Amino acid sequence: MEIRKGLHRLQAPLGERFVALYLLVGDDAALLVDTGIRESITETLLPYLDEAGIPREKLRWTVNTHCDFDHTGGNGALKAAIPSVEIVAHDLDTDLVEDIQRLIDVRYGEFRETDGFDDPPETTAYLRSVSDLVPVDRRVSGGEEFDLGGRSVRVLHVPGHSPGHVAVHDPANRALMIGDATLGTTVPYADGRAAFPPTYRDVDPYVASLSAFRDLDADLLLTAHYPVYEGRGVREFLDESEAYTERIDEVLSDVLDAADGPRTTLELVRTAGAELGPWPADALDYAVFPVTGNLERLAARGVVTEQTDAAGRRRWSLVR
Repeated sequence: MEIRKGLHRLQAPLGERFVALYLLVGDDAALLVDTGIRESITETLLPYLDEAGIPREKLRWTVNTHCDFDHTGGNGALKAAIPSVEIVAHDLDTDLVEDIQRLIDVRYGEFRETDGFDDPPETTAYLRSVSDLVPVDRRVSGGEEFDLGGRSVRVLHVPGHSPGHVAVHDPANRALMIGDATLGTTVPYADGRAAFPPTYRDVDPYVASLSAFRDLDADLLLTAHYPVYEGRGVREFLDESEAYTERIDEVLSDVLDAADGPRTTLELVRTAGAELGPWPADALDYAVFPVTGNLERLAARGVVTEQTDAAGRRRWSLVR
């Protein structure tokens, strides 16, 4: 639906969750933020364009906020339907946007060897089944403007969830479309229940991105998997997200202080348990993403040390 002039939110199914795409329409051109999965294009976007009377050829660009399959999996379907559209992604994420196997190995398999964590086979099979990745047409680094006719929007580099994460700023509507750049305290199901942890990865860039959003003083914050945040709700969501990173520092310090020796990342995650968030065991393990980021930040501050055991697993200790 059109939530502000020339700014449309399209909520597409994603299992028990949803992924929101954003369509920015100007006098001369339109830009899409994220493509979701294949069916997000074929079953949500294309019917919406036709029903709203927006010519398909008016869609000139789609900006992938980052490399995850539920933000890029519809790239191929979009290209098949509108061959003239340009796929845009940040240079630091482009190789994963274009190659599903690299995405699986590099991003989702990051902790396979060092921490003993990996997606279950059925998850990997699912993401393969709903993703059509194609080459990126234009690489960006942040700061690029796209003239839609009557107004322009700007790409912002906002790393933390991924190195090449971007957001799109629509000054005319005081709106920010941020993908997964900010993740609160839990990623929700469509009905609001807690699904899994906020999977930011690099904490200091993540917090810096939150600060950049505050500086823009947006009145509308639009994410991929959360409700619409407006007015005071924008700052509250940003503050909640930053407070969570500080809370995880405290939780990890307490767990390591009580430990009688070095602990692996997953041991820390499972010991902390509900202190990290309200998730069942199979979802809790995905806290390996934020917990690793926080441990690395604590190590950089000299609070914890990292070592590798004989099995190649990272182990962490509190500096006493």
